[in-house]
Amino acid sequence: MTLSSTFSQEEDIFGSLRSEAEIDTSLLPDRMIFTQRLLWGEKGLMRKMKISPLTIEQRESELKIRRKMLKIHQVIGYATLVGMVAQGFIGSQLYNGNYKLYETHKLVGNLTSISYFTGAGLSLFSPPPLVNKKTKGLNSIKAHKYLATIHFSAMVTTNFLANKNKKIHRIAAYTAVGSFATAIIVFKF
Repeated sequence: MTLSSTFSQEEDIFGSLRSEAEIDTSLLPDRMIFTQRLLWGEKGLMRKMKISPLTIEQRESELKIRRKMLKIHQVIGYATLVGMVAQGFIGSQLYNGNYKLYETHKLVGNLTSISYFTGAGLSLFSPPPLVNKKTKGLNSIKAHKYLATIHFSAMVTTNFLANKNKKIHRIAAYTAVGSFATAIIVFKF
């Protein structure tokens, strides 16, 4: 065995180690939202706690989990929209003086908030996709995400102002319903 063949073998070993290391990091998209990076990033909690090591097999499992989480996110989204519409009818009755519905409004509001924030959590904390390309222009996914920022802020405001400022509470609630419904529509079409 000559020195050049030994050097060549070492280069092959180092080359394969480098390509394995590149495979591990390429298992994650370059761009992730902060919650995904916090949990699922290369140095995220799931990796540090060794719950979900960064391997090909584990990423395949994570992508299946992601698909399930996002399907449940969709179903909960529809249920939340029904709750929001019901709240609109009940709330308008309250504004017209039918105070018998206050407890119903409060109950439906709490259930709608629980379903809303559960659905939001499923989206925010799901494992990242395999690839997250940046595309130019507006598409349905970008519009859905922009609208999510609006309805998330509106839902927080609606809940925070429920007993503090009825006028702004109502405006925030209508903003939440409108942007939420639009987010569902743009994603479907």
